[in-house]
Amino acid sequence: MKKIVTLGEIMLRLSTAEGVRLNQSNQFTVHYGGAEANVAVSLSHFGYQAFFVSKVPANPLGSAVERHLKSHGVRTDYLLKGGERLGAYYLEAGVGERSTQVAYDRKNSSFSKLEAEEVVIEEILRGASLFHISGITLALSTSLRELVFLFLKKAKKMGIKTSFDFNYRAKLWTQQEASEVIKLLLPYIDICSCGELDAVHLLGLDLVGGSLPQEERLKCYYQKIMKMYPNIQYMCSTFRTVINASNNRLLGNLYVNGELYQSKVHCLEPIVDRVGGGDSFIAGILSGILDGLPTERIISFATAASALKHTVHGDCNPFSKEEVLQFTDTEPGKIKR
Repeated sequence: MKKIVTLGEIMLRLSTAEGVRLNQSNQFTVHYGGAEANVAVSLSHFGYQAFFVSKVPANPLGSAVERHLKSHGVRTDYLLKGGERLGAYYLEAGVGERSTQVAYDRKNSSFSKLEAEEVVIEEILRGASLFHISGITLALSTSLRELVFLFLKKAKKMGIKTSFDFNYRAKLWTQQEASEVIKLLLPYIDICSCGELDAVHLLGLDLVGGSLPQEERLKCYYQKIMKMYPNIQYMCSTFRTVINASNNRLLGNLYVNGELYQSKVHCLEPIVDRVGGGDSFIAGILSGILDGLPTERIISFATAASALKHTVHGDCNPFSKEEVLQFTDTEPGKIKR
């Protein structure tokens, strides 16, 4: 069983009911989630030994986080306890033409105060096949940025594959701040999740002509990025067409060896919960790469995993590898008897 390590913040999520605005709600549904934690959950369900590195407060909420992770099979050996609070975010569920809205309450969280001296990086990475991180963690504090770079440098020395999801959040840092840090980080990355807007606004690439088909534009960006960072072996992203909050179209992209591979288009209607869809996608990409699947199969699997995530509540994808593969090869909506 391959060992995977992810590093990030897991938060308390408080969601309104559909049709209720955040400023009107007097009750919330509780979930736990965070980008890297969600990836670890997916990979655990796919049959990997997934370790989540983080820090939560030594209180009932911290215990609830640990229980949540263990319930999905995620290893919590490196989940530290301490600090003042668990970060939280409030989610106002979108419906129809009204988009979902998020309000963060994560300042001074236990994880944001994590220092490099608290973790033994080589011990955590020993025996790992892959280390995964996202831009959200980089945005939270200077000390976390330093910790991420230490992990990445050690991983490269130990021959461990590295994965990075841009996951830019405008509410956490500016494009200029993100650009400066990410450009320094990319030389250590093997697998990268990056969209068109990331390429233009965070990496400073010139806009490709709007008359070109979207897939040709993306291919141009990926060619330029891999020329700038030849260490990157895989690049991926999704095209999402938003009809309304409950009805989207999703297509996956995977660029490798100069070729762009695409999945079929998934019709996501109705969407139960969109949060975590991107994390499920990158987890599917990582799983396919680690399993050595054909490239066409990797992108089909990853996009199917993301599509399935949209059908369940919460941040996490509870589907097994076998269930995703079965879904990939089955007519949508067909009853399985």
